[in-house]
Amino acid sequence: MEKSRMNLPKGPDTLCFDKDEFMKEDFDVDHFVSDCRKRVQLEALRDDLELYYKLLKTAMVELINKDYADFVNLSTNLSLRSSVSEGIRAVDERMSKQEDIRKKKICVLRLIQVIRSVEKIEKILNSQHSKETSALEASSPLLTGQILERIATEFNQLQFHAVQSKGMPLLDKIRPRIAGITAMLQQSLEGLLLEGLRTSSVDVIRHCLRTYATIDKARDAEALVGQVLVKPYVDEVIVEQIADARPSDLQLMYSKLLEFVPRHCRLLREVTGGATSSEKGNTVPGYDFLVNSVWPEIVRGLEEKLPSLFNPGNPDAFHQKYTISMDFVRTFERQCGSQASVKRLRAHPAYHSFNNKWNLPVYFQIRFRETAGSLEAALTDVLEDAPAGSSYCLLASHRTWSSLQRCWSDQMFLPSLVHRLWRLTLQILARYSVFVKELLLRPICNESAKDIKKPLVTGSKDPSVTQGNCEDQGSGPSETKPVVPVSSTQLVYVVADLDRLQDQLPELLETIRPKLEVIGFKNFSSISAALEDSRLSLSACVPALSDRITQDLSESCFSHLKSALEVPRLYRRTNKEVPTTASSYVDGALKPLYQLQSGHEDKLKRAVIQRWLAVALSESTHKYYETVSDVLNSVRKMEESLKRLKQARRTTPATPAGPSGGGMSDDDKIRLQLALDVAYLGEQIEKIGLRTKDIRSFPALTELVAAATDQATAEQP
Repeated sequence: MEKSRMNLPKGPDTLCFDKDEFMKEDFDVDHFVSDCRKRVQLEALRDDLELYYKLLKTAMVELINKDYADFVNLSTNLSLRSSVSEGIRAVDERMSKQEDIRKKKICVLRLIQVIRSVEKIEKILNSQHSKETSALEASSPLLTGQILERIATEFNQLQFHAVQSKGMPLLDKIRPRIAGITAMLQQSLEGLLLEGLRTSSVDVIRHCLRTYATIDKARDAEALVGQVLVKPYVDEVIVEQIADARPSDLQLMYSKLLEFVPRHCRLLREVTGGATSSEKGNTVPGYDFLVNSVWPEIVRGLEEKLPSLFNPGNPDAFHQKYTISMDFVRTFERQCGSQASVKRLRAHPAYHSFNNKWNLPVYFQIRFRETAGSLEAALTDVLEDAPAGSSYCLLASHRTWSSLQRCWSDQMFLPSLVHRLWRLTLQILARYSVFVKELLLRPICNESAKDIKKPLVTGSKDPSVTQGNCEDQGSGPSETKPVVPVSSTQLVYVVADLDRLQDQLPELLETIRPKLEVIGFKNFSSISAALEDSRLSLSACVPALSDRITQDLSESCFSHLKSALEVPRLYRRTNKEVPTTASSYVDGALKPLYQLQSGHEDKLKRAVIQRWLAVALSESTHKYYETVSDVLNSVRKMEESLKRLKQARRTTPATPAGPSGGGMSDDDKIRLQLALDVAYLGEQIEKIGLRTKDIRSFPALTELVAAATDQATAEQP
């Protein structure tokens, strides 16, 4: 670092090297010489080095001449600094010795003060003891409160100086006397405090508590009150039989425990400022008997005498006991009298021990199994109807909603489990959504065609699995699990229940809101967003269900409408009368639509039903159009074929297409019958509440049969 701050004199520009090379940290002579040889000969390098050496020598002489005075005074300054350092060192040594002497003097003074304090306290004790032997006070072995306060003040100073003199040999000799004073003082304070409580003497209690505070033994006073005053009362009130008794008996026990504070702690609270009527000028701060005396003994009594109180084996009884106990805790907190006291109570180890005794995770696991087991029992392959009076159609949907309500009911909800119950709520909704999606994978069994689809009830989607099951019954049942079909009516029920469940989710949110407000939760937007996500998941199942329903309706309708293929057989070479009414298959095709409209109008919105009807009719009418078109084409081809045959056999009268006596031909009767069927179908579509122009292919179907009818009319003689 020093080299980097030095400035070398500048040499001629003809030098074969750079002067800054000498200032580098990694300067190497061999490397320098070999590098210069690449540019000049060694003789030239030597001449340049000699020239630059003379420049350096001249620059050094100039520097010395410039700072000559400093160079001359350098040795003088060094000798003066050495003298000053020796003087400072001597002063430091002397001050260090004086500091040691001062510390030793302080230790001696402290020991003297300790001895004086011990002698003073012993003198007061001996003097008081001689007075206590007098006839006036022979009956009372306790020291008076005023004397104890004097002793406590002196004892406090004694303790301070003794701590400061820790480790001194003399202190070890005096320690037994200090221990005796401590024991005598504590014994007198305990007796005086108990006497003050027995006689309800506010002044005695105040003097005694001040003395305890003076000697920093306030916790000992609180422990004494707990052992002598609180413990007997708690042991008398808490009995083992209450844990298995009725909830009213548990409430009565807690009421008696709460009565202890106003009945037995009134004076202590007035003296320490725990009561609202306490005068601030006469209170003794630093005490909290409710937190440090009463509460620990109550918790001890409950844990020792009523261990079964915390048993979650019976969740209903556990819920009642926990609710009653938490009400007791809240009432006890209100007796504390101040927010600071409540904070001390909640931070007390006994408070945490009491709360931890309640095995809430086990309680929740039992409730979870009950709820999940009941729900899973309803989400079976066989869809059962909901019980009477339910707003849902299927038992699975009814059980889902009742499970959601149960999570937040007063019989199950606990504020400490709100996060677990909220997660269970979302899990229930997700499970129901998965159940609905699984229904979409099942085949549909039409109620009107059960015999046709009967193999699907016991078979599998894969025919090879069914065959394998018949051939080898020893194979694993998990591989040949039958696929239970669902009916279109059940799918309609699922859609109705989904719609109902989505409508009731806001009601569930309003049920949850006050429960969350109790624990101070305010981020309701996240709760609403989560429920909205669940609602969207349920809503996403509706389109697929609607497609399955409309597909089944369309197939049911067309299974009748395809009977139009049988119309030619009814009229060809049968000499039947000219048709005047529609065929019966049209009514059969419309029957599933009427059943949907009339049977489910109280469960589904009219718009949903009408949309399904329009989609189903559009699909079936389109197929019907193709069927009618094929029939008419077939009739036309047959008619043309017969005409060609007639022309070929002019000598033989052939009237195969109609009666020999004239009138409408069989082909025209077929056309007329199809026209009547289409017209009747259009009338029924209008009666259902739909417009025929909105039905796919129906206008084209109408035009098709109209053209055929016009042709039949034109050919009439």
